[in-house]
Amino acid sequence: MAVLGSLSIAASATFAAENKPVPDMSNNADNFYRSATVITRKVSFSNQYQMQVVGDLFMPEDLNGNARHPAIIIGHPMGAVKEQSSNLYAQKLAEQGFVTLAIDQSYWGESAGQPRNAVAPDIYAEAFSAALDYLGSQLFVDRERIGVLGICGSGSFVISAAKIDPRMKAIATVSMYDMGAANRDALNHSQTLEQRQQIIAAAAQQRYVEFTGGAIKYTGGTVHQLDANTHRIQREFYDFYRTERGEFTPAGSSRELTTQPTLTSNVKFMNFYPFNDIESISPRPMLFITGDQAHSREFSEEAYRLAAQPKELLMIPGAGHVDLYDRVKLIPWEKLQAFFHKSLA
Repeated sequence: MAVLGSLSIAASATFAAENKPVPDMSNNADNFYRSATVITRKVSFSNQYQMQVVGDLFMPEDLNGNARHPAIIIGHPMGAVKEQSSNLYAQKLAEQGFVTLAIDQSYWGESAGQPRNAVAPDIYAEAFSAALDYLGSQLFVDRERIGVLGICGSGSFVISAAKIDPRMKAIATVSMYDMGAANRDALNHSQTLEQRQQIIAAAAQQRYVEFTGGAIKYTGGTVHQLDANTHRIQREFYDFYRTERGEFTPAGSSRELTTQPTLTSNVKFMNFYPFNDIESISPRPMLFITGDQAHSREFSEEAYRLAAQPKELLMIPGAGHVDLYDRVKLIPWEKLQAFFHKSLA
């Protein structure tokens, strides 16, 4: 979720002379990385519901177009777009010989879907299957060697997709959020049933407002200002989404609305249970990567507990949740490369 870290108040609230927040660029944070050895192409294709999905396709510049190659589909954090984290991962993996495709989720970024910023877990999962339809139809891709990688919320979406799409031969997640559990129970099961019911009731009443022509209301998302009471996790997201480190506003949106789902649709996550039947993905391999300091590590640990073999849980020492979005010195590139090379051999 692009709403909830561990940056200090002093560091996060520091402002430069031009009154812009100063980002924490430690561990070579490089969200907007541009590879000198990778070719990029904008692509689009329809999902099963005839909605356009848009992505950035990356290929090594020396790719043999007459051969078929392994490919990886990459999903961005919930509330983000492909320019935030997933394009970085796509380029780094393309440098290792993979064809990679970073997609914008339906209702976000350049992909289709109205209203914008809507939550639709089934359609989110469908986007990965649609991306596989596209890649598996390209002459330079081996359709029997396609994997998926989900970052943050997309980790739960790729699991949901893989349970019913056996064409996904290897599944990896980084800093995964189970978006269902996060909305039903909050972190560490800190939300009560009564609080959940209040959220659902507010969304239901807002439906009347919007049905009768009222303005769309948004929820969650990353705050636009910090104060003394801003939670440490919100500060962690702020450092990425509200500073030049990772801030990106796609065409057709506004800075005020980035990262924020619509209130009436966000309750759809209450009915989202991606870890149910996760064991059915076996014998396809699964890799769960999380920081040992990540506030979200409970979700990777739970997915690992429930999944069947072959599976692996990798803890990155000293890393928080957002650290693994773009801090290239912390992200385990060699592990990802080895996992996909072996699984897609």
